[in-house]
Amino acid sequence: MRLQELLRQVVYHVIRGTEETEVRSIRSDSRLVEEGDVFVCISGYETDGHRFLPEAVGRGAAAVIVQKECPRRGCQACRCYRNDREVPGSGLTVVEVSDTRFALAMMAAAYYRYPARELTVIGVTGTKGKTTTSYMIRQGLQAAGRRTGLMGTVQVDTGKRVFRCGNTTPDALEIQEYLREMADAGCDSAVMEVSSQALKLHRTAGIEFAAGVFLNLGRDHIGPGEHADMEEYLQCKRRLFFQCRTAVGNSDDSCLEAVWRGTSCKKITWGIRSPERVNEAFLPDYYAGDIQCTDEGGRLGSLCLIGGRMPGKLRLTMPGKFNVSNALGAAAVLSHLRVPAPVILGALEEVQVPGRMEAVGTFADCRILVDYAHNAMSLRRCLETLREYQPKRLTVLFGCGGNRSRERRFSMGETAGTYADFTILTTDNPRFEAPEAILRDIEEGIRKTAGRYLV
Repeated sequence: MRLQELLRQVVYHVIRGTEETEVRSIRSDSRLVEEGDVFVCISGYETDGHRFLPEAVGRGAAAVIVQKECPRRGCQACRCYRNDREVPGSGLTVVEVSDTRFALAMMAAAYYRYPARELTVIGVTGTKGKTTTSYMIRQGLQAAGRRTGLMGTVQVDTGKRVFRCGNTTPDALEIQEYLREMADAGCDSAVMEVSSQALKLHRTAGIEFAAGVFLNLGRDHIGPGEHADMEEYLQCKRRLFFQCRTAVGNSDDSCLEAVWRGTSCKKITWGIRSPERVNEAFLPDYYAGDIQCTDEGGRLGSLCLIGGRMPGKLRLTMPGKFNVSNALGAAAVLSHLRVPAPVILGALEEVQVPGRMEAVGTFADCRILVDYAHNAMSLRRCLETLREYQPKRLTVLFGCGGNRSRERRFSMGETAGTYADFTILTTDNPRFEAPEAILRDIEEGIRKTAGRYLV
């Protein structure tokens, strides 16, 4: 494609060369650059793509996209691109933009021929519940006969292949590649988990979502390499609702109004109708009440009545009020997309999500469940939910990942000590930290309680 076609939705300035330059592919990793590619310099948390301009030029890049000069003083391959001297890479086209991350996303969409325009794309955001809600929405769409792709924490399913991805929301190039695979494989819909980091880094720029879902906002993801504070976290979540046609939100979360403020899309709400809300003048568009715990055939679940736009009885084979809330959000989206109520309720009854309060077996008289809870908010939800089933003894085994907020370790330790009868502390992915140091941090939290534990 010509560079001009890739930059169609980007404000740019050609510093050197011509926008008519033909390029073979787009790269943001200099190690992958081949002859004729365009290299986009991304400034990351730990490294700056502008430092690798010489390598990209040396590998045969036909064009580079920059937002500042190369930090390598005197670099002949890139610093001197502002004049006409004969330097290595003299045939190079250099384009300057205000934000290379945004440019990369828009270029990727153009390169893959705007696949989101061929799909009904649903984006799900929130501190907790993105994976579960995404699975529920996909299950409902599939039950209605719609071929649906999935992109999220557990897996990516393009309709052509199923695989794991490193991030909850992949980078912009990968997103557009996977959406193109979905469209070419015959999918008519796609469900995406949209993380705050993805929104902050413009990974989903250029995608118009048919529906954007807001679940909740907690204190996770505040710290180095993530978000500076809760205000920044909230503002990043808001971005999704400036690029969707319909917003579907959890009215039980106090941040919903702030997240939606200033947006012009259609609004649909859901919520749990607790006893203290029965006499409220305002009720969500979809609400649940009379929630009961069920234990059928050794499988923990929930049963409740739905009111509002889709009256009926909802039965889940997943425990917990928070999963009822996730199911309501999924039902609201599916109903908006004209999936019949009986199909929605049938699909939700069957849905199972890997690693989300997942029953994995029994040992003697002990029932074993797995949940990917990785912060205090999630862990507390799991343990409180399991307490509702009145177990004789509740044991939790967990660890914390390295190179993440230490506060998360303290709070998870304190939560486990408070809500479990016994805790086993073990090693999660330590990344570049000493596992022993991580365990000491968790212990510091658990020692604030009377909870018994073992390392």
